[in-house]
Amino acid sequence: MSGSQQSLDRLANQLFNTLENAGEILVLAESCTAGLISATLARVPGMSRYLAGSFVVYQIDSKVAWLGLHFDMIQQYGVVSQEVAASMAKKALHVTPHATIAMSITGHLGPDAPEELDGVAWLAIVRRGGNPITVRLQLNSDSADNSIQRRHDRQEDGARQAINSLLRELDHRHLRDHP
Repeated sequence: MSGSQQSLDRLANQLFNTLENAGEILVLAESCTAGLISATLARVPGMSRYLAGSFVVYQIDSKVAWLGLHFDMIQQYGVVSQEVAASMAKKALHVTPHATIAMSITGHLGPDAPEELDGVAWLAIVRRGGNPITVRLQLNSDSADNSIQRRHDRQEDGARQAINSLLRELDHRHLRDHP
């Protein structure tokens, strides 16, 4: 097992414990990670109690058809934007009534991304009844010469940063609710 997979597995186990302690049920909407976050989380035995599922909405048409995003909003802000990420999370939570928290990610992995968006992703986290928190991520890769490896590295980094962001948000809420 690679070191990066071990790191993801460690984070998934940590998230399992955090979701369990918080009593949260998570739903995901993944674009650039193409299901890697949910696949990583599902490696943890018992995760089905806390992971409702994942919408893998890699294409714009899937975002519109499966989550009900408005095409005009995607055109206005771009598919890689905090507005689209926030809408993806809100819509995933809306169509999954038993979930209590949603996280979404949308980004450009390259190599054909516009320069200002190459390796950029937007993440959103929203709780039922709350407002989305959005985070701009810079997806890292050491494989500058190999576009396939760079995409792979960036997907893993996106999953890692997303899980870390969710852990921070859940820990922050726990501290806020239990001073």
